[in-house]
Amino acid sequence: MAIDENSVILLTRDAYDKMKKELEEREGPIREDIVQKIAVARAEGDLSENGGYQAARDAQGKNEGRINELTVKLRAAKILTPPPAGEVGIGSIVTLDLAGMKSEFLIGPHELSVATDHQIVSPESPVGAAVMGHHKGETVSYEAPNGRTIEIVIVDSVPVE
Repeated sequence: MAIDENSVILLTRDAYDKMKKELEEREGPIREDIVQKIAVARAEGDLSENGGYQAARDAQGKNEGRINELTVKLRAAKILTPPPAGEVGIGSIVTLDLAGMKSEFLIGPHELSVATDHQIVSPESPVGAAVMGHHKGETVSYEAPNGRTIEIVIVDSVPVE
């Protein structure tokens, strides 16, 4: 996901805080631990055949990549204000009824997954687009990829905390 200077990433306060905490851990204790492992492996000698050194360097690359990703996302972050209970929008936890089967989803970007156990549904997805802006108790429909029209009932909608 490319994020430019004009991008905005909507996050709940909880998601923002968790990402910030992860960044602090990765920039501090995790980075220090990897540097220590590299130093120990270097002291063992021949680096070309040193599996511990290679593993530590791989871990370092992955950690630095994640630090960069988190830094960019946090810079682009905006704390979302979910709609009120009963209305569906970004930041809503919706309960949907599809032919008698109820499912609960959080409407929003995948970055919210750090702060929730709910399955995330993008507002641009067929289901997300169908329910956006609607209210508890309404029946909406969307076209499935196979061309069938599917009706769903919005059983409930509450703002994410």
